[in-house]
Amino acid sequence: MSAPTSPAELYRHSLQLLLDKNIAGWVELWAEDGVMEFPFAPPGWPRRLDGREAVASYMRHYPDHIDLHDFPELRIHQTTDPRTIVVEMRAVGRLVEPDGPLDMTYVAVVTVEDGHITSYRDYWNPLVVQQDGADFAGSTR
Repeated sequence: MSAPTSPAELYRHSLQLLLDKNIAGWVELWAEDGVMEFPFAPPGWPRRLDGREAVASYMRHYPDHIDLHDFPELRIHQTTDPRTIVVEMRAVGRLVEPDGPLDMTYVAVVTVEDGHITSYRDYWNPLVVQQDGADFAGSTR
C-alpha cells in the first residue's frame, strides 16, 4: 500500500494493521511525541500515554489480550480542522483471557500531522471490561 495521504486513509490503514496483528507497524504510524488519551479509563488504567515509546509499551501485548476480527459500522467524520477526524466504530472479535466475545463501540478523535498520529483520544466504554473482567493491553490492574 502506498503511504496514506489523509487522516481518514491513515486511520483505515491503522485498523488493517490491528487486524493483521502488526503492532509494530501500527506504532510506526505515531509521531515521536504523539499522545494517546483515554478520558473514560476506569481507576487503575492509564489515562494518558505520552510519546511513541509509551504507546508501543501499552500496545506490545495487545494481540495476547484481544483477537480482532472486524471493524463493522466504521464512520469517519471530517472536522473543520483538516488534520483531525472523529471516528465512530464497532470492534468485534474475541477476548483471549478470559475467553469470550468482544463487541465494543468506540468514538475517537484523531489528529494526524505529516503522516503520523499526533493525538488520539479514545472514548471506549470501560463498563465492558468491568463486566467481563477482561485484562486489556496496558491495564495497570
